Amino acid sequence: MKVRLLHPDRDFDRSSAPPAQAPDLAEDLGLAVLLGTMAAGDAVIRTVAEQALLASLHDCDVILYRQQALDDAVKHPDAVRALYDLAVETLQEEKKIWSWHGYTPEMNLHHALNVLQLLTRKLRILRQRASENAERFSSPAFRRLFAMLLEELDDRYFGEIEEQLERLRFRRGVLVSEGLGRGSSGVGVVLRRPLGARRGWLRHVRERGDPRLKFEISPQDDGGHAALDELRARGINLVANALSQSSDHVLSFFTQLRAELAFYVGCLNLHAELERRRYPTSLPAPHQASARILAVAGLYDVVLALTMPTRVVANDLTADGKGLLLITGANRGGKSTFLRSLGLAQLMMQAGMFVPATSFSGDIASGVFTHFMREEDETMTRGKLDEELDRMSRVVDLIGPRALLLCNESFGSTNEWEGADIGEQVVRALTDAGVRVVLVTHVYELARRLSGDSTDGVLSLRAERLPDGTRTFKVREATPLPTSFGNDIYEAVFGCVNPPAEAEGTPV
Repeated sequence: MKVRLLHPDRDFDRSSAPPAQAPDLAEDLGLAVLLGTMAAGDAVIRTVAEQALLASLHDCDVILYRQQALDDAVKHPDAVRALYDLAVETLQEEKKIWSWHGYTPEMNLHHALNVLQLLTRKLRILRQRASENAERFSSPAFRRLFAMLLEELDDRYFGEIEEQLERLRFRRGVLVSEGLGRGSSGVGVVLRRPLGARRGWLRHVRERGDPRLKFEISPQDDGGHAALDELRARGINLVANALSQSSDHVLSFFTQLRAELAFYVGCLNLHAELERRRYPTSLPAPHQASARILAVAGLYDVVLALTMPTRVVANDLTADGKGLLLITGANRGGKSTFLRSLGLAQLMMQAGMFVPATSFSGDIASGVFTHFMREEDETMTRGKLDEELDRMSRVVDLIGPRALLLCNESFGSTNEWEGADIGEQVVRALTDAGVRVVLVTHVYELARRLSGDSTDGVLSLRAERLPDGTRTFKVREATPLPTSFGNDIYEAVFGCVNPPAEAEGTPV
């Protein structure tokens, strides 16, 4: 039996290693907050959600497969949560079954019988849940799962299992045959079908057979009883191993079912929290990587929405055909927040999730990478520029065509001209290689050079600032300005509304 709720042709790989850029993505995009909301205290959900977010899908059909299943989950949350709870409950109860595994074949058999008896009971409940929901769900993933359960787990199947389990209790003893080999050693041990119903005394007398072919071991014959126990154990060991393998197979099914349902329960937890905070979500429209499409409406930073008590501002963007998005503007104007919202939405789309926007249409990235400003090296072993260049070098080693790179204030730790020279060369090399770059920068010279690209592959955006200095946290299409609005900083620091004349024109 296969679960296949996350992939149409295979099970979700729970052992897959995260991509090399995972630590930077988690830190720069604030994934801990998102994963914590999805998990709601459940370690399994957190692990699966993290794996799904970081192991981005690159096939539109698989993304749509998950989206359809997620849509079913949102429409029938109680049914999906009940299935997940059943899988969790089954695995927890199996752990409580006392086991002396490996001690004796009889103990192994007894443990496997108890486990299979539990699993049979849980499979019956699972089949009942499938029967109740088969017609309510419309996604290919859930309909396939329910159809498989109804077909495989019919009454005849359960009848045969229960009959075999009862037979393997050996309530009327164990029937074992063994041949004699060289030196009268035992060979060819075979466990026979258990004896049938007890025979009447008359039939028993008639069928006793030749008494010369039978013998009884005296109660005082310890050696004889030890040999008989060994023969019994050798016979039972054959079926004990087979039964243990069968129970492991069914347990692995429940383990896989728990893992794949955990993804959808995590999405339900996130959806419920965003709905409680009255934030919209939508299923994005994915496009193949060659399409170069990016159009969003009402996009907001989901991490900020989960942590801020006040309302988070949403933004719109149309960047079809653009390989470089250049974001400038006043400090504390929402540039970094907008950058993070794009990265989070891209990861969520490629995990098959909904996105924090009223609409989102984008092409699939071969990978998502970040290069954000870091704090000063506390060990003082190298400067900030060296550290930035080292991290960018690692990104370049990993990144490939059609990837998405999010840069936040990169190369701003040196003087303006050196930062502009380095940044221009790095950004142009990446965009020429087919990488889409979204760059937030306060280095005006770098912004000026990049925004003047004659290839028309650049979209210049600017964080909006009203004439009175108010930040709207809206990011709109606009060319870079040669100012950092120094009067805002001066007023904030010194409380003076008439700063020196040169402050307003301080270059960025």
